[in-house]
Amino acid sequence: MLKYKAIANKLREDIQKGVYTPGQQLALEKEMCEQFDVSRITIKRAVDELVKQGLVVKRRGSGTFVKTMEGEDVKELSMANQFLGFAATFAGQNVGTKVLRFDIEHPTPQVADKLQIAADDFVYQIERVRSLDGQPIVMEYTQMPIQLIPGIKQSVLETSIYRYIEQDLGLKIQSAHRTVRADMPTERERQELQITGTLPVLEVAQVAFLADGRPFEYSIARHRGDKSDFRSVSVR
Repeated sequence: MLKYKAIANKLREDIQKGVYTPGQQLALEKEMCEQFDVSRITIKRAVDELVKQGLVVKRRGSGTFVKTMEGEDVKELSMANQFLGFAATFAGQNVGTKVLRFDIEHPTPQVADKLQIAADDFVYQIERVRSLDGQPIVMEYTQMPIQLIPGIKQSVLETSIYRYIEQDLGLKIQSAHRTVRADMPTERERQELQITGTLPVLEVAQVAFLADGRPFEYSIARHRGDKSDFRSVSVR
């Protein structure tokens, strides 16, 4: 593993363990150079990696600080034991999946940036409706890089992608950076989610990361507003 990646992983672990708390300043570049015995360029690349993951923010003239939840819509940083897919979250209940789309395409520049891949790489384009006890509650729009998550098939989409990633591919899902906002459903979402009358959806936009810091998923999940409950969790 590249040195700056290893340092970024160590800093991320420190944030998750509470060594650095939300709003706290990271050690200065000079101090981290001495701590890890590397150049300032390496430290800068490691910190830039954390910025991309939404864990820290740079303030000109002040330093680098762990991102807080204040002043944002709703943001959540999930640890491995808090980070579950839909099927695992509702284990034991009657979970259903309807696959609406399963294609392979190039990502948009914006998605390529979030997934840290090139615009001429390929991603899965997945659209699914997830239901509980026959009631559709969320419509998911998911993109994953094929080179990182190979071999996804229709049968995987109909069960659990996350279980496939961890059990079949042997990768560890570590964390996610999420933004939650309210919105009105599209006409297609009204039909798929069986929405009648005026009912908003809760949109969860997410970039999810493996344990080695690589982003493996960009997704937007649109939940029925009357069937969803979200809590903001900060790392302490």
